[in-house]
Amino acid sequence: MSYQAANPLSEEFSLELSGPLAGYWLAFLRVVTGWWFFHAGVTKLIEDGLSYSYGPMYLQGMEGTALGPLPVWMGNNLGWLIEAMVPLGETLIGLGLLFGVLVRLASVFGAFFMTLFWVGNASFGHGLVNGDLMGLLLFGTMIVFATGRYYGLDAIIERTKFVKNRPRLRYLLG
Repeated sequence: MSYQAANPLSEEFSLELSGPLAGYWLAFLRVVTGWWFFHAGVTKLIEDGLSYSYGPMYLQGMEGTALGPLPVWMGNNLGWLIEAMVPLGETLIGLGLLFGVLVRLASVFGAFFMTLFWVGNASFGHGLVNGDLMGLLLFGTMIVFATGRYYGLDAIIERTKFVKNRPRLRYLLG
């Protein structure tokens, strides 16, 4: 948006992606989403350590969802891995987003988590749009806009010789 001749009292400002307002907003979304996941993971680590037993129990109860027998199989056969990976994964995803490090990679894993949560909570009592879908959309935003480049350490990492010599690494950053 820019200055509107019809409203001479409005102040001119820009919502362009290259403008400071957009950068601040994307950084804010990244930090808030990072805190959300970091807090969820650290809380589980403090309470249960790497033995988060609710994860496998949750998957075992998903037999009537859109994912079918896959989560039940995972809950029965991969419980030992899920117990450790849920709190550890949430914590690491949160830290990556909080500090703006490997944001795209962290967001891919965050989107994976949120997809499982969204489909796994498939009661959809209020329709398809729920908090899990909103989390998935936040992670999609982090991926698309490479939010680690806005006031995050990814902006610094991208300028290193190591990354400049390996341009494909830029896809993990952001």
